[in-house]
Amino acid sequence: MNRKWLLVLVASVFEVGWVIGLKHADNVWEWIITAIAMIVSFWALIYTSKFLPTSTVYAVFVGLGTAGTVAIEMFVFGERVDVLKLFFIGLLLFGVVGLKLVSNEKVGGNA
Repeated sequence: MNRKWLLVLVASVFEVGWVIGLKHADNVWEWIITAIAMIVSFWALIYTSKFLPTSTVYAVFVGLGTAGTVAIEMFVFGERVDVLKLFFIGLLLFGVVGLKLVSNEKVGGNA
């Protein structure tokens, strides 16, 4: 995995942070952290899209962000754990990994 894909993973983690923040932020500091997570997430997404296939980067970003958000909601905030939900998250992650594996990336600049 090159550094650009690692940055996509970091962007996805920050996406989970700001999505959770939109739902659970209760004070000014939590909103500031949410805004920072948003900025970092979108900066990393835009930056990596200059070097990697944009459609694959976006699919990986959204897929990992969605899976992470659902997992955090279930295991940290007590949302109901559903076997079907876990199955579809697994299917989503399987699709994201598959898409990454079959993409023909042409890395520009320093990878």
